[in-house]
Amino acid sequence: MTTTADSDLQGDPVAEPAAPRLGRPRSEERGQAILDAALELVVEVGYDRLSMDALAERAHASKATIYRHWSCKAEIVATAIRCRAEADVDVVPDTGTVRGDLLAMLDHACHAMSSEDGALMAAVLWAMRTNADLADLVRTKMVEGKRQLVEGIVQRSIDRGECPPGTDPRLVGEVMPAMVMSRLFVTGEPLDEAFCVHLVDDIVMPLIR
Repeated sequence: MTTTADSDLQGDPVAEPAAPRLGRPRSEERGQAILDAALELVVEVGYDRLSMDALAERAHASKATIYRHWSCKAEIVATAIRCRAEADVDVVPDTGTVRGDLLAMLDHACHAMSSEDGALMAAVLWAMRTNADLADLVRTKMVEGKRQLVEGIVQRSIDRGECPPGTDPRLVGEVMPAMVMSRLFVTGEPLDEAFCVHLVDDIVMPLIR
């Protein structure tokens, strides 16, 4: 059901989210402040209750400024999530082994999901169930980026001769997030080092070798 806050931000059909095209450094800072405020509000009140008025107040920006760069709430939130994900693109080093790469990637993801990012993803995933625009944008901008990261790790392992040619990176991309989400939202068990080692050594490595 569409809420008043939703209708305030729906506007025209959703365009492909893009980083705000803000020319001056001050304007770029204003754009980032709006994206940060959107994520803060999603965690605090949920996606459905996020309103343009609250966002403008939190970001110290006018609604006209927000609408100048984003057409609707789904685009704002999806862009904010994408920008946060892009900031993490280089967090996984090329350690020299596929096991090392996977452990580094998983360790970073577990630390992030154990922080405020976990609450953010819980709120966004819940909203994606009933908001097709948000679901499409988040899948395109976040899931695709993570998929490319996993594909790069697997391809390096093939180039080094660790994994056979034709190894399917989708196995990693499906199993690892599912296990993390299960621990975080279902069993409540810790996303600690022991879990990361178990997931990589006992589950993922046998699948790709």
